[in-house]
Amino acid sequence: MEPMDIIGKSKEDASLPKVFSTMTKIIKEMLPPDVRVARDAQDLLIECCVEFINLISSESNEVCNREEKRTIAPEHVLKALQVLGFGEYIEEVYAAYEQHKMETMQDSLKGGKWSNGAEMTEEEALAEQQRMFAEARARMNGGGITSKQPDTDQSLDS
Repeated sequence: MEPMDIIGKSKEDASLPKVFSTMTKIIKEMLPPDVRVARDAQDLLIECCVEFINLISSESNEVCNREEKRTIAPEHVLKALQVLGFGEYIEEVYAAYEQHKMETMQDSLKGGKWSNGAEMTEEEALAEQQRMFAEARARMNGGGITSKQPDTDQSLDS
């Protein structure tokens, strides 16, 4: 029989997709290289993490409901930590949240998934756009020769 969590689902249903590999990595990174952790101990640590997330999520939801909100906000999570007696972690959790916001903002300013990390001038971006248009026209025309003039109107009839 599988262990059940607080909402009656099996641990596989409640677990985040990469929780086991992520937690194993965190456990190994936190300990000195000469220390080994038994598989049972790793499983127990992971179960504790899942249970802690369930507890914080449940209390955050209750805080959210008491405020008659429909979306759990970071403030609800911080309040849940306080209510559950984890107030000493609030400052560190808030700092981690602020760092996450800054990193997310920096990623979006860099162009997110489309950016290669290098900044482009407007002229470079325009040249790259024109190059991509030319490649697309060439593919559309079956690899035929395309005009080097980006503003030339090319007919689809030819």
